[in-house]
Amino acid sequence: MSKLKNLFAGLAGAIALNVLHESLKKKSPDMPRVDLLGEDALQKALHYFGAHIQSKENLYQATLAGDIIGNTLYYSLIGAGNPKYLWPKVAMMGLSAGIGAVTLPEPMGLDPQPVAKNNQVKTLTIGYYLLGAVVTGLVLTLMKKS
Repeated sequence: MSKLKNLFAGLAGAIALNVLHESLKKKSPDMPRVDLLGEDALQKALHYFGAHIQSKENLYQATLAGDIIGNTLYYSLIGAGNPKYLWPKVAMMGLSAGIGAVTLPEPMGLDPQPVAKNNQVKTLTIGYYLLGAVVTGLVLTLMKKS
């Protein structure tokens, strides 16, 4: 697949992940809050460089943009290499991203609560990232057929 097609498919996966998260995040206190984890990470990264985002709205928008860009690039890797390994890569990369989102915040000095406060939240977080990978795989498959 071409790099442009891979990026397009990765963008579709990233958008699917973010639409799901944004649609469900306030439905229950036991929903993942990937946005809060991202905001924490962004503020800590900016703090390291002596900066800070004051406005909650600007912080939210910067985090959302960063999530979409980062997840697009990550999911676009699913289309790289031999196409016969597409679906194993979908599973591996989706699960890796989700498990990483649940297990890495604490060792990175971030608050794990928004994505790991209980087993339901952990499972949903992993599922969100897996869904993004599946959407990426579906888009790649559809583009290959056309």
